[in-house]
Amino acid sequence: MNFKHGIFTHLRPRQLATVFGVFSLLAPGLPLQAQTPPPDNPTLLRAINAVRDQGCGSGPASSPALRESAALSRAAVMISGGAQLDDAIHAAGYRPARAAQLIVGGISGADALAPRVLGKSCPAVMPPHFLEAGFHQRGSLTWVVLAEPFVAPQASEGQQIEARILELVNTARAKPRRCGDQPFPAVPPLMSHTLLTGLAASHAADMARHNYFSHTARDGSTVDVRATRAGYRWRNIGENIAAGQLTADHAVQAWLDSPGHCANVMAPNFEAMGAAFAVNPQTKPGVYWAQVFGSGR
Repeated sequence: MNFKHGIFTHLRPRQLATVFGVFSLLAPGLPLQAQTPPPDNPTLLRAINAVRDQGCGSGPASSPALRESAALSRAAVMISGGAQLDDAIHAAGYRPARAAQLIVGGISGADALAPRVLGKSCPAVMPPHFLEAGFHQRGSLTWVVLAEPFVAPQASEGQQIEARILELVNTARAKPRRCGDQPFPAVPPLMSHTLLTGLAASHAADMARHNYFSHTARDGSTVDVRATRAGYRWRNIGENIAAGQLTADHAVQAWLDSPGHCANVMAPNFEAMGAAFAVNPQTKPGVYWAQVFGSGR
């Protein structure tokens, strides 16, 4: 799964350019006939979990045990018939945050998932974010589908998640950092600001409700206009947005990994911040994040 993010900064007396990101997630694809749920695959599940427990000799020493998903096993059946991963998962009624497939040939039974057989493909079964798996075996071919289930943050966690974003941002600001080619010194921490939080929450909710991703709201306003309307007498104003990340940590890391967003995080002329998220599982990203920075006059 790919993620997207965007930045907006307005620094008086000049305005910086707005930059937008573009992405695609799981495509709906062509409708597929959902298969009858296959029988449980306890032998294959035990085999792959033994690999995740023992490791592959390099990379993570161990990973959490997987649980079998009937939907992912249906998807594995469809893939064995020629379907693409994204189409099969969608047709099986499963929503992943991330997914991958593995096809092993030449041996049947649980031995197909032994480390010596997996060889160079062994690390593909190890990522700890994969928590569920589906299987299909026919003759000497084995299809495995691995997925991280989509688990969105809850509205009741809003204050806790905003506090976590502020903590992560201030941890980043406490040390010198390079944002792309631009070095930034350590800068003072930001304060939480109720009005900026409200601006972030309103824009995240609007993007989620109406399934769009842009700094420009449907009425044509950008964050500087929305802040002025809300009564915030700003000297500097900025905004980071993101979509698709399932946790505050992942959203902040995405911003820090992007030079423009990172520059907003490290900007010395911002004094306060508000952040929020909104969820709409009917959209491709599912989760929308907004972070508004400001300094008052």
